[in-house]
Amino acid sequence: MKEISVETHSRVEMIDITAAVQKFIREEKIEEGICLVYTPHTTAAITINENADPDVPIDILAALDKAFPFTANYRHAEGNSAAHVKSSLVGASELVIIENGRLVLGTWQSIFFCEFDGSRSRKVFISIIAG
Repeated sequence: MKEISVETHSRVEMIDITAAVQKFIREEKIEEGICLVYTPHTTAAITINENADPDVPIDILAALDKAFPFTANYRHAEGNSAAHVKSSLVGASELVIIENGRLVLGTWQSIFFCEFDGSRSRKVFISIIAG
């Protein structure tokens, strides 16, 4: 297992971490298997989506903010309930197949770390089940 640090700089943002995940697979010399990418934070998430158009992550974050605005009648005293809801909906992890030493992702896909309550220093864990 490997832990990587992700530094976020905005209240909400999506950071492409695909290269860091692929680097770990290469370092471990894994040819076939399954890669788990997981974040242990209740106001962050991991997702796979388009990497070609930088407007896609912006649109995703805008849609989530519209559906779950930061200012609403939430009861959670910390004031970050919207971030908790977004994290639960997007999810804390993704599984990706490894084939021939590479992540099996679509042409336009990347693995993104999603920040919903930043800016912060975050952790992502990568674990591989060799096949």
